Amino acid sequence: MSGGDAAYASLRVVLVPGINDSGPEHWQTCWQRGFPAWRRIAQRNWLQPDLDGWQMAIRRALGEPSPPALLIGHSFGALSSWYYASRFTGRIAGVVLVAPAEPVRFEIEDRILPVRLPVPSLMFASHNDPLLTFGRAQYWADAWGSELVDVGEAGHINAQSGFGEWPHGLGCVEQFARRLALAAGQ
Repeated sequence: MSGGDAAYASLRVVLVPGINDSGPEHWQTCWQRGFPAWRRIAQRNWLQPDLDGWQMAIRRALGEPSPPALLIGHSFGALSSWYYASRFTGRIAGVVLVAPAEPVRFEIEDRILPVRLPVPSLMFASHNDPLLTFGRAQYWADAWGSELVDVGEAGHINAQSGFGEWPHGLGCVEQFARRLALAAGQ
């Protein structure tokens, strides 16, 4: 793992997996092993894409009181992270959106809107993601005010696409966390 513990010192990092959770070889699980202080949402039903259920899981993972949080979501977890951050801005320092799925796939396009997030965000997108075309990723990144990281032909940026430890992604997240800390004056 990266030596970036200091980058996260002033943040509560919360991993937000998508449908089916993230298995043992997924980058979220690998990162959590490297940073045991990071939290991860616990979900009652990982198979049901329930935006309100994911939102409550994020709230539980944050705890009370909480330092500003960095949410790191994948797929439906990225959409849930966006949704939480758009509603509870006081608790969120920033959001990392990895391979967000197209909201219409889950019939939540009336809740996941093309409006700028009130906090900084970083989006990773692939040119051959089966759940979101790169053109749509560019659209959402622009609408949400997200910095877009083009990862090339990377599928859904998950373990099945070969993204285990994913040091490049972790390095980008570390730089993002450092910028959040600088912006907060820490």
